[in-house]
Amino acid sequence: MTQVEGGPMMRSCARDNMANGKTISFKLEEKVFGIDRKQYLFKSDIHALCMMTELSGGVICMYICYLHEVLKRAKMSHMVSFVDPSQIGALGSGNTTERLRFLANRFTTAEKGQIFLLPYNAGNHWMLTVVNPDEETIYFMDPLRRRLVGGEWQTVVENGIKIYNAQRNRSGRKSIVWQNMGGIPAQQNVKDCGIFIMRYMKEIIEDKNLSFASKWQRRSELIYTQKDIDAVRSEWAKYMMKYHIS
Repeated sequence: MTQVEGGPMMRSCARDNMANGKTISFKLEEKVFGIDRKQYLFKSDIHALCMMTELSGGVICMYICYLHEVLKRAKMSHMVSFVDPSQIGALGSGNTTERLRFLANRFTTAEKGQIFLLPYNAGNHWMLTVVNPDEETIYFMDPLRRRLVGGEWQTVVENGIKIYNAQRNRSGRKSIVWQNMGGIPAQQNVKDCGIFIMRYMKEIIEDKNLSFASKWQRRSELIYTQKDIDAVRSEWAKYMMKYHIS
């Protein structure tokens, strides 16, 4: 594994300062996530990112905070927004109705043509869903390159869009369009799905044309090198160091 900029400092911070249950807290703002709350990171979260093992929602939320700042600098906040993964995941996020209503309410904040990035955890696996609620188009990205085949997640997202349409008094499409992004780089082992969806989000927001669909829709031989993955880890590490431990 290559050296990550900020990595040694990050590991030292976790080892020396986060013993005895100490945490790093940061705020999730409603305008970024659709909910206003505090999020906490533990020593185990930092260790997981350093070792590229299974990531928590807190790690992904912190990276979203960083990405939102990138969007603001690029004057693209009106083009891309996010959804708090803790409100939509398969476990611990309430029943199906609660989750889809949260999504519907989140979509009501959409500006014209804005897309929403939804990191979704199916229980032990991260996937990324991108929703354009105005166009009623959904882009599905599973780092294992599997297609979405019905199920609860499809119900949650589609009904979230339908409620959003009802709130806006419009009929909407007869059937909502799902597009499988079969050309995304596939994860390399069973536990790095979280870092891969972070990299997908990075690429999406760094493209001012938001042309991810044309790039990833068809099967391809695209891969992420260790350098590609380490770029995400370095960004996360540098951003994390601005927060205080309590």
